[in-house]
Amino acid sequence: MRRYGLAALFGLLALPAYAQTQIDSISTTFRWLGPNDKIVVERYDDPRVQNVSCYLSRAETGGIKGGLGFAEDPSRFSVACRGVGPITLPDKMPKREVMGAAQASLFFKAFQIHRAYDEEKKVLVYTVISTKLINGSPFNSISVVPLER
Repeated sequence: MRRYGLAALFGLLALPAYAQTQIDSISTTFRWLGPNDKIVVERYDDPRVQNVSCYLSRAETGGIKGGLGFAEDPSRFSVACRGVGPITLPDKMPKREVMGAAQASLFFKAFQIHRAYDEEKKVLVYTVISTKLINGSPFNSISVVPLER
């Protein structure tokens, strides 16, 4: 079991650092010390599929721990992916892969955006999951982008 935990850690560290763009940050809970808790909205552009963008909203913990980067953000998030122009699939695109990731704690937790291609229905399926080094997480959100027929 320990071997899988280390594999997950090295897998997270090996993820390409796809740049996201922060769109908004909405304060939700006032904190006397440190930054407030907030909802952060970020855009992730699919690096392999041109003109597909995913918008992820997620909770971010504030306070002293959050300000120092030691707080673990809660697994509360939502995703909406859209075609923002003509979509063309590359020739050698894998049927499924991790498209992007964001850290949710200093060492142990991240949000991953996975892309899968449903060839029969001609859609791209984007799923966001929360990962934990030890137990994993059942939290997820899904969005589908239809391709031109």
